[in-house]
Amino acid sequence: MDFADKIASLAQRIAKQKDSIETEEATKNACIMPFLSALGYDVFDPHAVVPEFTADVGVKKGEKVDYAINIDGKVVMLIECKPCKFSLSTQHMSQLYRYFSVTEARFSILTNGILYWFFSDLDQPNKMDIKPFFEFDMLNYRPAQVDELKKFANTNFNVTSILETASDLKYGSLLMREIANEIDSPSDEVMRLLIGRVYDGKLTANVLTKFGPLVQKAMKDTVRELVNQRLSNAMDDTAKTALPVSQSESSETEASPSAQASAEGTGELDDIVTTQEEIDGYQIVRAIVREVVKVERVTMRDAKSYCAVLLDDNNRKPICRLHLNRSIKYLGLFDENKAEERIHIESLDDIFAHADRLKATAATYDSVKAKVAATV
Repeated sequence: MDFADKIASLAQRIAKQKDSIETEEATKNACIMPFLSALGYDVFDPHAVVPEFTADVGVKKGEKVDYAINIDGKVVMLIECKPCKFSLSTQHMSQLYRYFSVTEARFSILTNGILYWFFSDLDQPNKMDIKPFFEFDMLNYRPAQVDELKKFANTNFNVTSILETASDLKYGSLLMREIANEIDSPSDEVMRLLIGRVYDGKLTANVLTKFGPLVQKAMKDTVRELVNQRLSNAMDDTAKTALPVSQSESSETEASPSAQASAEGTGELDDIVTTQEEIDGYQIVRAIVREVVKVERVTMRDAKSYCAVLLDDNNRKPICRLHLNRSIKYLGLFDENKAEERIHIESLDDIFAHADRLKATAATYDSVKAKVAATV
């Protein structure tokens, strides 16, 4: 199992267990120690992973940080842990902040077993930064973030290599956060900038009030259009061919698959909006089935009434359908005859309960292909 698969497998476990984890010790055992193991550190070797690491700081004696990571006899990372139900904040950084300046570690981690905040001393030497340069969310991450996380693995650990990209990671993520905030609620500065480029009159308070909702809507529509363009560009002319539907499906009112395919085949895709919930559901399915197929083979095609997750971007290889654009949500699973069974789900977390069936479906297409090849 490669590194990405280990992280995906751990993410699935954490998603199932997080609601029952109450204490810091339980968080360490269920989340943090497996995380360190995935990074290649021997959690049972006290010389490699030092629990309750002590370093006297000024007048404070005997204070402890939860873990210190040693490589070749040198402390390279300090880790402070909190229960997984705690929201991380700067008030949890005090011990890390003090310890950072009295050890040779260049990196420290604040974590609740789900979120991992990585710190260094980019602003002032030997003084831990107030803001993390890298954040990793076990329940919501991108493939590129796994590549960055891998740099902290035991066999890959290189201080120089990490620091070379740390500054870009830090300010890049801060910029993304600011952009997201502006899209959600544009500031006066951004509104003045944009309105000034399209409106020739004086930017009075009344003008700003009038244009404010338009700016906000235009920014959100632009993001949505960019997402839809990328998805549409990935579709070929046969993207919307109907898949068989079992007789046991829900009888709720919607257009038939054949009618939908016909409409979409004529280019009527303007009404298709890919929601963040669909993207999140797709990422969950990818994380699950990557144990049996390469993750780059798993693709998504959105339609008006459902979002299809396919293998090899082939509508003849459906892994599942996500029916999320309604008040009652369903996960569409397929049997060996490619007949769809819709299963009611309360939230995206419920997808993990069907992991075995999703993996079996994804693996089936390769096994069928192998059988065909063997008979040729």
